[in-house]
This record gives sequence, structure tokens and C-alpha cells, in this order.
Amino acid sequence: MTLSELKDALEKRGIILDERMADQLDLYAAYLKEYNEKINLTAITEYEEVLDKHFYDSLLAAQRSLKGSLADVGSGAGFPGVVLKIVFPDLKVFLIEPIQKRCVFLKSLIEKLDLKGIEVICERGEDHSLSHREAYDYVTARAVSNLNSLIEVCGAMVKKEGYFICMRGKDGRAEIDAAEKAIGIMGFAVESITDEELMNKDRRVIAYFRKVRTTPLKYPRKYNIIKKNPL
Repeated sequence: MTLSELKDALEKRGIILDERMADQLDLYAAYLKEYNEKINLTAITEYEEVLDKHFYDSLLAAQRSLKGSLADVGSGAGFPGVVLKIVFPDLKVFLIEPIQKRCVFLKSLIEKLDLKGIEVICERGEDHSLSHREAYDYVTARAVSNLNSLIEVCGAMVKKEGYFICMRGKDGRAEIDAAEKAIGIMGFAVESITDEELMNKDRRVIAYFRKVRTTPLKYPRKYNIIKKNPL
């Protein structure tokens, strides 16, 4: 995917990349490749693949205009949180990442791109949930952990009537069906599920879970318990 193709694909989705946004994404892709030589952030570093498999993939989360606050759990190299911040500059973004060397990269990336209203929090998602219950309008997580565990780690952070944006691969619908009990326990209802496709034909499933009830105070549990005995 070229930058021009990315612009065209996003325009069809109602997202217009202005010159500043395009320049920031271009710089992001270059800096990611440069920094990846120091530490392993991603196996995907070639420019056109980054645009498709990281940037366009991240923006599939924007099934609507995003306003307010967003926490990106397990942000890694900044996907989708940094990309969403670039395209929705008024969105207040919190990048939650437990690995220190990735946090260092994210902070340097934010400075490099001259982004404001975005913060790196070097902490595990379930720990952050305990101290930030119902703190965010949106919470995202891109293809990390199984969904039963992920909804417990992330769910308590979402404000009532806010959304957990679920980003999964080609088997996403089956994963959502299997996590139906966990989704309900955490206080969510499935509002929408959309099947998407990258330029290279890889399939994605994007779901919006709306918070309809307050998450019970006993969740999230400690991670070793979540992992051993998912909801």
C-alpha cells in the first residue's frame, strides 16, 4: 500500500488525511524502521507493509469519529493508539504498555512526531484497570491475548456507555461468540461487528462492545488467575 492508496482507502471510509497527518505517518514509518534496528518492535518494517498492516489496520478501529479519551492496552510500537491520535488529533490518548524498552520508544516517537495530548503509561493493563475504573470513553487492544482474558483486563477501564473496541483476525467472529459469557459478565453488549480486509487481503474483524452496566468490583482479577481461569 502506498501513501496515496492509504489516503484513498481512508477517504472511502470518511477519513480525510491532511498534509500534516500524512507527513506524521510518513515520519512514523521511517522512525519505526530505524528504531527497530535497536530493539525488536515489529517484524513488519517495509514502508508499504507498515502502511497496510499497521497504519490502515489500526484505523479500521475508527468505525466512527472518535472523541474524548482512549486507552490503548498493550500498545507495543503504538498500534493502534498513536495512529488514531494522528488522525484524530483532539482525542486524548493513553498508551498502556508494560515493557520498559517499548515505553522508551513510544515516548521518543511522541516527541519525534510532535504530538500533544498523548501519554505513555508503563504498566500492565490489569493493574491500570484497578486504579482507573470507568476512566475512558474508548479502550482498544490490537490482537493481544485471547478475548476472554482481554475483556477482563480492559473492561473495567471503560466508562458506562463507553466502548471497548475489539480488533481481531479472521477468526474474530468465532472468538466473540466464545467470549459471550465474559462480555456479559464485564457489563458489555455487542453493538456492532464488521468484517474488513487489508490491501493484501488479510481479514480483520472489528467489534464495538458498549458498556451497559458497571463492571463488578471483583474484576479484573490478578493476571495469573485470569490466564489460568478465564471467564
